[in-house]
Amino acid sequence: MPTATIKLVVVDLAGTTVDYGSCAPAGAFIELFRRHGIDISQEEARGPMGLQKREHIVELTRVPRIAKAWLAKHGSAPDETKIDAMYAEFIPLQVKILPDFAGLIPGVLPTLAELRKRGIKIAATTGYNREMLEVVLKHAAPQGFLPDTGWCAEDVPAGRPAPWMVYRSMESLGVFPPAAVVNFGDTLPDVESGKNAGVWSIGVTRSGNMLGLTEQEAAALPADEMKRRITAAEKSMRAAGAHYVVDSFADGLACFADIEARLARGERP
Repeated sequence: MPTATIKLVVVDLAGTTVDYGSCAPAGAFIELFRRHGIDISQEEARGPMGLQKREHIVELTRVPRIAKAWLAKHGSAPDETKIDAMYAEFIPLQVKILPDFAGLIPGVLPTLAELRKRGIKIAATTGYNREMLEVVLKHAAPQGFLPDTGWCAEDVPAGRPAPWMVYRSMESLGVFPPAAVVNFGDTLPDVESGKNAGVWSIGVTRSGNMLGLTEQEAAALPADEMKRRITAAEKSMRAAGAHYVVDSFADGLACFADIEARLARGERP
């Protein structure tokens, strides 16, 4: 069995490494439902974030208020055929706006450089489909974001919170045991997928979906309100199984010394 030391970091995309506030998917879901005569809020759109996008649509149709509005508008709940059609409609909506939300979150580039310096491999995972993943990676690459591999929900039997994207990342890069892997994400399914994979799971709050604020909005938020929201997000992420919770991906490096110390003592996630 290989020595248990950190060898691989698995990172989410929107809200963790790109797209501060995870704005691209939220906006696309709002527009999708608007086209079907249903207005949904930012908070509602963000609720199932982290899931594979078709499953995200399914979960939105199950939100009691949205389900009631849909029934009033259309006379019956959407069946599987309708969900498939909505997902097909969602894909070009999402793909079209992704280039506008592919900017790296502050601190990501130097953090990646430090990981490379330490010989740690990097894998990207996402609830986007393959087409969406490739668009994000294409626009992030010139900024210096070049993971060793990237996987989406359609590449594996099931998306988050299942562990399969984490395992596929490990398999493709030849990394094991799970204790040698650190998973970063800004949603509860991200955290749960890391927990379910048996790896170290780090939740990201300020830059991601848990706050759902752009960088400018976050900077303008009163300090006491920011503290309240961060505290609530951290509580939710720890309840979901996060070993650590940080403001941003860059802040996660501070956790590595503790992880290495725990590994040296024989602890495992």
